[in-house]
Amino acid sequence: MEQQFITIEQLHNLLNQWHGKLIQVEKLELHDQDIINIQLNGISYEKNTRKLDDYEATYTLKLNGVGHHVNDEQSIQPLPENVYEIPIEDTSLYEYNGKQFILSTDRGIYKITPT
Repeated sequence: MEQQFITIEQLHNLLNQWHGKLIQVEKLELHDQDIINIQLNGISYEKNTRKLDDYEATYTLKLNGVGHHVNDEQSIQPLPENVYEIPIEDTSLYEYNGKQFILSTDRGIYKITPT
């Protein structure tokens, strides 16, 4: 299946199908790459009603579950909370190819894949 643009509603519905599965989130932002593994227990959203500047996102996609971060030295660090947050805006783009999501924001690119 080729990469297709989808809506946030479609992203939500498709991500819900991965509930209970281990997923990997790869974040590419400027010259920084992060890899997060999380046991997906739920999806939630938050709207920032007190946005002080343009760097703060309007919305946050929250991937809820226990997870860990793999740093550049390949050492594993637990997430500080049982959630991984992805900042999103009205201009964010969502793509899906049947196996992987790609979220493109003003700040970076997030690839979400079940493992």
